[in-house]
Parts: sequence; structure tokens; C-alpha cells
Amino acid sequence: MRIVKILIICAILAGCNSPKIAYDYDQNTNFSKYSTYALFPEFNTGLSQLDEQRLIRALDNAMPQKDFATADNPGIYVNAYTEKYQQESNNSLGLGVGSGGGGVGVGVSGGIPLGSSKTFLRLTLDFIDKNRDSLVWQAIIDIKFNPNASPEDRQALFDKVVQKALEGYPPKK
Repeated sequence: MRIVKILIICAILAGCNSPKIAYDYDQNTNFSKYSTYALFPEFNTGLSQLDEQRLIRALDNAMPQKDFATADNPGIYVNAYTEKYQQESNNSLGLGVGSGGGGVGVGVSGGIPLGSSKTFLRLTLDFIDKNRDSLVWQAIIDIKFNPNASPEDRQALFDKVVQKALEGYPPKK
């Protein structure tokens, strides 16, 4: 019984930092025709220069696993942009005081937030058909982001995010 409790706790904790991903794509696109890529000419993610280089490294490592090669005249452009946002802790401590008598009751309550807010990173990854100048596939990934993480941890995060995003490519129709 103790093992079951430990496994449930581990599963809950592991789920807390897993990326949340949404996919969208053009249903009329034949994705098997794409085999080459390049970064979008105006590639500007909104990340720091170092984090942007980490993201590019993660893309360069992951794209060949999807049978893509870099090219000067690619089939698709890859674009990425990010947004950082704060989310307040959902945990709070509730306090209440009440009094009553003679059929009349009065109560006052309030909540005290526990824990601090968390920083999240939303990465949007776009595949743009170069010839049609049209968005054909998109992944939006939300993940907890530690701005004080070490460079190695940041690279590992970008590697994980890009791998998870590309699990949805090509889309299953």
C-alpha cells in the first residue's frame, strides 16, 4: 500500500512540470513534401540572445530526427516566438470568523495565498510553407520556466520543449 501512495505522489509531481501543448495545422497540406528547413528570415523569439541560441541548438538537433535537413532554399521556414507570464499559486489558507444568535448570523472570511507565483514560458513554433508564404503547422507549448536556472538546465529545458513540440509533427489526419 505504501508503494502505491509513493507512485501516486510521484505521478502527480511529474505531471506538474510537463509541458502543455496545443497543435494546429492546415488540413489541405501534404506534409510529406517537406524535407528541408531554415529559420525564418526575421527570426526573433523575444528570448535573451543566449536562450535564443539554446532554442536554435535544440531545433537543429531535433529537426533531423523528423527527416529535415537545413537548406538555403528550404521547403519550410521555422519561426518561434515566446511570451513569459506569471501565474499565482492556487494554494491558499482560508480563515473565517462567525457569530450568531437570535436567528441572525454574521460571518467574515478571507484567504491567505500560500507560496509564490510561478513563471511560465509559452513557446509558439510555426512551420511556414516558403513557396506559398503560408502557415501550415503550429505548436503552442506552455511550461514552467525558472529564470535563475543554470545554462545546462536551460538547454535541457529547450531540448525537452522542442522534442515535445515535434511529437505532433507530422500531424495525424
